[in-house]
Amino acid sequence: MRIADVRATTVTVPLQAPLRHGNGCHWGRFVRTIVEVETDDGLVGLGEMGGGGESSEVAFRALKPYLVGRDPQRLEELRFVIANPTASLYNNRTQILAAIEFACLDILGQAWGVPVSEILGGRLREAVPFATYLFFRYPNPQDGSGEIRNPDQLVGQARQLKDQCGFTTHKLKGGVFPPDYELECYRALAAAFPHDRLRFDPNGLWSIEEGLRFGRSIENLNNDYLEDPVYGLNGMRWLRHKLRLPLATNTVVINFEQLAANVLDLAVDVILLDTTFWGGIRPCVKAAALCEAFQLGVSVHSSGELGIQMATMLHLGAVLPNLTFAADAHYHHLQDDIIKGGRFRYESGSVRVPTHPGLGVKLDREKLAEYNELYQRLGSYPYDQDPLRPGWTPTIPNTRWADPAEVRAPKIPF
Repeated sequence: MRIADVRATTVTVPLQAPLRHGNGCHWGRFVRTIVEVETDDGLVGLGEMGGGGESSEVAFRALKPYLVGRDPQRLEELRFVIANPTASLYNNRTQILAAIEFACLDILGQAWGVPVSEILGGRLREAVPFATYLFFRYPNPQDGSGEIRNPDQLVGQARQLKDQCGFTTHKLKGGVFPPDYELECYRALAAAFPHDRLRFDPNGLWSIEEGLRFGRSIENLNNDYLEDPVYGLNGMRWLRHKLRLPLATNTVVINFEQLAANVLDLAVDVILLDTTFWGGIRPCVKAAALCEAFQLGVSVHSSGELGIQMATMLHLGAVLPNLTFAADAHYHHLQDDIIKGGRFRYESGSVRVPTHPGLGVKLDREKLAEYNELYQRLGSYPYDQDPLRPGWTPTIPNTRWADPAEVRAPKIPF
């Protein structure tokens, strides 16, 4: 069995409403690149990567001379073919490697007649629990619905999601408004759901002093952890010694060198494993084993997934013995998906792990074409820009916050 072809198709899939975050905004949709790796015996494996648009498609086409004729079973060899550490100083292909690994694991599962979770060691759970993952949101550009700008709207969205999906953990993405205002919103969540777990993520934009002040203000709540209050291992380490709650990251421990540095001088208690940022599912499993050895917590991180990457997150979550936190997912903000059967369904706050061979999902070709055409019409969007603040960019530490009293809605192509 040999790789015969690699194809990449960029899509954009609508969200319920634009999602605001500390570094900008998702402008009412996700842009994702869908990868297909085909073997000489006709098997097709699926991968997925965020953003990039045309540049991602070009990058995958450029990999064809590296991959055609290779054995998709030799995943460690492919790791060095695609992302040799020294060569990657000039062209970091970690996320590209991840998409190819997803597709190769999908091929192997199909060839061997087993789900990817069985290749990874066998599932320990049949379903993976998830958190609400709440965002401040601009109104939907078409009908004006879905705005979240104040505590009442935030709690209302959390109640709706809890009723629909059964979530018992609530994560708030902050870093948008002044910290005191977001503290008010976070406390409103805690008061509304006194028996549920909480977590907060300002995208690493605070100063040390602000992180300390905010962290101490929430120490009495039912926190899982405070995620990336500041940027950098040194800042996280300083806060960790001053606060009585765990710190988590998906930004400053995203490879094995950083994990080793964290083990040698602890700065972060919980590592949020992202199947894209770490370069695939298998590196996440390896990292989780190291975290198990050194008694660090782990969870599964979201990077704005459609159904293919969601499947990788589910197979990862199924096999980790030390997964004690609900996973993150943007997934419930999507209006649609590009996989057959539509979106995965939440049951009691969890999503069942696919049981069909490989990743367990198949492309809906009509949806793929529909959302590729939508991408061709709308193009990409600047993830690191706020549509109502042209020219704005956050600093680290940031002092330029959005105004929660701003009632204008941005005009976004949709």
